[in-house]
Amino acid sequence: MHPLIRTLVETGPVLTDGAWGTELQKLGLGPGEIGDAWNLDHPEPVGRIARSYVEAGSQIILTNTFRANRIALANSGWAAKVPELNRAGVEISRKAASNQAYVFASMGPSGKLLMAGEISEEELRIAFAEQAKALAAAGADALVIETMSDLAEAILALEVARETGLPVIVSMVFDSGKNRDRTLTGVTPEQAATELTSRGADVVGANCGQGIESFLGICTRLRSATKQPIWIKPNAGLPQLVGDQAVYNTTPEEFVRHVPPLLEARADFIGGCCGTDPRFIHAIARLLQSRTHPTTSL
Repeated sequence: MHPLIRTLVETGPVLTDGAWGTELQKLGLGPGEIGDAWNLDHPEPVGRIARSYVEAGSQIILTNTFRANRIALANSGWAAKVPELNRAGVEISRKAASNQAYVFASMGPSGKLLMAGEISEEELRIAFAEQAKALAAAGADALVIETMSDLAEAILALEVARETGLPVIVSMVFDSGKNRDRTLTGVTPEQAATELTSRGADVVGANCGQGIESFLGICTRLRSATKQPIWIKPNAGLPQLVGDQAVYNTTPEEFVRHVPPLLEARADFIGGCCGTDPRFIHAIARLLQSRTHPTTSL
């Protein structure tokens, strides 16, 4: 395990951040617009999101680089700007962190299915390596390969990310199958945790796909298959489509009620994904503080 991760876990649980995409939408990101492009076109609102999570209590904030690989950006006109987008994403988050939080850089999926032959392993390696190197060179503290539905793609990203020497977190989406406990390609939490651990992931976890009420079982099953730290970032429920906007109805109060069981299941890193915002992070921060410094009566 990387020394930074060990240090964090020893004093944990560690509070991460909330959603970025849905927060960008609140600030005007339109349907089909590339949020990562705001790192160059609209850096101020991106920085505002990052600062809001630091102020809410996040010990780790991510970067606005989820789609900033050349495959995901292929039809957007931004593929030639991959290094610049990633560098700007780290710089924005690092400025917002202001030495009060670590910056873990986000790496999302390619959007292509490896098993369907839509992309080759070599193309994925090249794209992920380009992004990982740019994020590392910009000063990220760690890399987070997140929202992965294909374990094979996640492993390819992990392999090239590890070459940077930074800690690497790999987080899968479990929202498929009869019990909604498998990835899109049919992988169970146990299979993912076992394979990712054997390939050298410093942290394994789950994010997105479902509301927090469904994550306890996933967390427990991940923990049963690995000794590595566990990363958990659930959605604020499942979205309801109102017009062209996805609306998440889970409140921060409802969300935070599910956090203690996750901590008891030994989640080491806790935060939120789609639909969560600084209010959710602040609610978790208050909970963690109360567990560390419980009120006593004399």
